[in-house]
Amino acid sequence: MQHFLPNGKQLMIRRPQVADAAACLHCFQQLTQETDFLLYTPAEAKGFDLKKEENFIQQHLQHPDHLFLIADVEGEVVGSVSLNQGNFAKQHHRALLGIGVLHRYWNMGIGRRLLTAAVRWAEAHPKIAVIHFEVLATNERAIQLYRNFNFTEHGRIPNGIVQPNGQLVDLVAMSKQIKPIH
Repeated sequence: MQHFLPNGKQLMIRRPQVADAAACLHCFQQLTQETDFLLYTPAEAKGFDLKKEENFIQQHLQHPDHLFLIADVEGEVVGSVSLNQGNFAKQHHRALLGIGVLHRYWNMGIGRRLLTAAVRWAEAHPKIAVIHFEVLATNERAIQLYRNFNFTEHGRIPNGIVQPNGQLVDLVAMSKQIKPIH
């Protein structure tokens, strides 16, 4: 899917290839340095290497019930979205969402486009009927984006995150049923 950003640059939402692993890993590690909204710390992200990233991409490319898309701005990976179907038979109707965009590309519609692509994929999936995730309560922009997509807050986990500086942050559980559950 090809789009143009407000800055005039071209955005492509696409599945990565194994050859994109270095760029994907760099984006992931940079994301953990830019924001505390992700679960991984920069130190934990540094524990990932090129081989692990290649395997991650390969697993998503080979698994029909998992999705991994990247936001490619003129050859630079600036964000990604993933949907992973539940591991257990009783959860095969659910997919866990993960999404991130580099800070300098915030407010350009990339998160919205990644989320749109993920929801459309899930709508076409034969089993997935619910998209769910947890988001830090302090991530107000993301929560507003999810609300704009009709995701619903179902509860909070008080002090669900301890930030590196010791700050306690609630986790907000959100989901959206995208089709009837069979």
